Amino acid sequence: MLARWLPAAINTRPSEWSRAAIGMAFGTLLSVWLCGQVFGIEVAQHLIGPLGASAVLLFAVSSGALAQPWSIVGGYLCAAVVALLVAHVLGRTLSSACLAAGMALILMCWLRCLHPPAGAVALTLVLADPATIAMDWQALGPVMLSASIMLLSALAYNNLTRIRYPKRASEPVAMVPADHPPTDSQAITAQDLKLALADMEAFFDVTPEDLEQLIHASELHAKRRSIGEVLGRNG
Repeated sequence: MLARWLPAAINTRPSEWSRAAIGMAFGTLLSVWLCGQVFGIEVAQHLIGPLGASAVLLFAVSSGALAQPWSIVGGYLCAAVVALLVAHVLGRTLSSACLAAGMALILMCWLRCLHPPAGAVALTLVLADPATIAMDWQALGPVMLSASIMLLSALAYNNLTRIRYPKRASEPVAMVPADHPPTDSQAITAQDLKLALADMEAFFDVTPEDLEQLIHASELHAKRRSIGEVLGRNG
C-alpha cells in the first residue's frame, strides 16, 4: 500500500527539464507583463497563479490532451464566464467561488476543453482584487489576453526547440479491402483504445493515438529482446 504513494519515474532527460523550465518562465513573464501593459499590473498579477499552472502543462507536458490550444482557450473562457455569472448572482464568497469552479469543470467537460488551471481562474475571478472587481464583465479581457499570449508563447517556443505543438492527430488508417484482410485481426488499434478508455469512465491525460504509438514501440522492443534471446541461445 505504501508503494502506491511513491513517485513514478520521469521518462525525460534533465535537458528537457531545463528546456521546459526556461519556456515556463518566459511564457509566464511575457503573459503577465503584456497583460499588465494593457489592463494594469495589479490585475495581471492577480492571474499569475493560473498562468503559472498553465505554463507547466504547455511547456512540460505539451503532448497531453489537457495542454492543447482549445483546452487553454476554451477552459479559460468557460471559467471566466461562469465565475462572473456566479459572482453577480451569489456574490463573492468562498462558497460561491468553489461552486463556480465546479460548474466550470462541468462546462469544460461538455465542451471538451478540460484545463485544470482554469479551475483556479474561476476561483480567482470570484475572489478577485478590487481592481478586477471594478472591471466587472470587462475582466474577460485580461483573462483571455493572458491565455492567448501564453498559448502563442508555447506555440513559438516549443516548435523552435523541436517539440511539435500542438499535438497533431495521427494519420487516418487506410481502409483495408475486403479481399485483403489484415494479417493480425487481433492487433490493437486506436479505435480499440478509444473504446477501452470509454469503458474505464475516468479522466486520462493521454490520447488513443499516443497509446497506440506506445504499444507499437513496446512491441518493437519485445521483438528485439526475443531475437536477442534466440541469438544468445544459438551462440
